[in-house]
Amino acid sequence: MSTTPLSTTPRADLPTALAAAAREAGDLLLRTPRPAPVTTLGQARQVFDALEAPVVDLLRRRLDALRPGTPWTEELGTRVPTTGEAWVVDAIDGAVQFMRGLPQFCVSLALVRDGEPVAAALYAPLLGETYQAAAGHGATRDGRPVAPAAVADPAVAVVATSQPPFAADHPEAVRQAGRSLTAVLPAVAAVRNLGPTSWQIADTAAGRLDAFWQFGSDPANLLAGALIAREAGAVVTDAEGHPWQPSAPGFLAASPALHPTLLGLIAEPDPGSAVPTLDAALR
Repeated sequence: MSTTPLSTTPRADLPTALAAAAREAGDLLLRTPRPAPVTTLGQARQVFDALEAPVVDLLRRRLDALRPGTPWTEELGTRVPTTGEAWVVDAIDGAVQFMRGLPQFCVSLALVRDGEPVAAALYAPLLGETYQAAAGHGATRDGRPVAPAAVADPAVAVVATSQPPFAADHPEAVRQAGRSLTAVLPAVAAVRNLGPTSWQIADTAAGRLDAFWQFGSDPANLLAGALIAREAGAVVTDAEGHPWQPSAPGFLAASPALHPTLLGLIAEPDPGSAVPTLDAALR
C-alpha cells in the first residue's frame, strides 16, 4: 500500500489532473467502435473486457504517473481498503448503455485514502462535461462551483435510483430496491434511472436532480459521486441516516431540505410496522 502523502500533489490541483486523464480516456472511448449486439452474458463480459482494456491501460499510465505505486481496486466487487491510498476507477460507468449505443456513460475516477474519497473526477464524453472535487475544496462542473437544489416539497422533486452491477447476485438489494421504489414513487414528481450511477449523484450535487438512492454494495460507482455531492453541500448517508461508508448496503444523496423526507421513505420499516407513507416521512 502506498504511503505517499496526499500533499505531494496539492489537493486542489489533483482533481484537475484527474479530470484531464478522464477526458483523455473519454475521448478514446468516442473513437472506439461500438460492438455488435451480444446474445449471452458470457459474450457480453468478453466484449466489455475487450472494449475496456485500452481505456484502463491509458488510465493506469496517467494515474500511476500522478501517484507512483498507488494500488487499484478492481471495478467490480473488490473491497475498498480502509488504510492507505488506492485508486477506485470505473473506466466506463454506464457500460450497458455504451455497448447498446446509448449516450449515458462516463469515466469515473477517485482517489481513496483510509477508506474515504479525497479526490474525484467524472467526464461524460458525449456531454462534454466534467465534474471534479477534492475533500475540503468544493465541487465544480466545468470549472464552476455546483450546489444542490433548494427543493423541499417532494411533490415537485425529480429523483433517481439505480442498482449495483449484476443485480441478480444481490437478492437483498433487489428486495430493498423494490420496497423503496414503491414508497418513493407516489411521493415525488418523477423517479428516473439516467444511466451512470456516479453521474446521477453528481447531477444531484449540481441541482439537476433532487436526490439519488441505491441499495447494494457498489463502491466503484458511488465513491466519486459521493465526494462530489458532499463537497457541493448535499447530504450523503446510508439508508439509515448514518454517514455513508463504502461498505454500507444503502446510499442516499439529497439536498439538505429533501434528505429527511427521502430517508423516511427509503428506510427499512421496523418489523411489524406499516410501510412508511409520505405523511409519516414528513412528521
